[in-house]
Amino acid sequence: MGIPNLPGQGLLQLGELALAFLLSGLVGLEREIRHKSAGLRTYTLVGVASALFMLISKYGFNNVLVPHQIVLDPSRVVAQVVSGLGFIGGGVIFMRRNVVRGLTTAASVWLTAALGMACGAGLVTLALATTVGHFIIMFVFPRLLHLLPHEKATSATLEITYDDGRGILRLLLVECTRLRFAISHVRVNRNGRHDLPDDAPAAAELHTVRLTLEVRGKRPVSHLIAALGSIPGVEEVATVEDDGLD
Repeated sequence: MGIPNLPGQGLLQLGELALAFLLSGLVGLEREIRHKSAGLRTYTLVGVASALFMLISKYGFNNVLVPHQIVLDPSRVVAQVVSGLGFIGGGVIFMRRNVVRGLTTAASVWLTAALGMACGAGLVTLALATTVGHFIIMFVFPRLLHLLPHEKATSATLEITYDDGRGILRLLLVECTRLRFAISHVRVNRNGRHDLPDDAPAAAELHTVRLTLEVRGKRPVSHLIAALGSIPGVEEVATVEDDGLD
């Protein structure tokens, strides 16, 4: 049984598949170099498959079309490809510590599918221009962002007094991380008389801890002070002059 001689299987269509392979491979190579979750193979597969879908949509039904009786809409396959790519994009997006990651990778997968469909449709100029735009976005835009004014990070030294033996230190450090404050120095003093009455019993001194933190972040320090002060067991949170820690 021979291969049916159907239109849409010539050098033009093979060239469109090859172009989709090349352009999507270039996008995937850039992602692979940056060690992203979706790399060279994923992007190339998406681009070539999308081009093939387009070619099937354009030429795959010519043998059943009857003039003025059967009319097919090639755009229906494009709509299905756009919808089907959602599960791939969703698979590379994840959240860690209230930070969403993978959005750019998902958008790149989406763009690669469009490249493949454009190549399959014969829109070579648009596919080439979009590929150039992709590399401008990935390599030029980050340099432009560095030229924009950014909010300067502020640093402060905090002294925190809290009850010992209740796991409060861990809560304090977790809260600093949640508010995106970096901790550069930590000093714990369990033997001092920090704001204790003169007639307080000696046992009370052993259950009070004075913690000194040097923090740095882009949010106002007042937000951090308010958050730390609301933790049960924290007696006082205050700023001190930043003269360095031992």
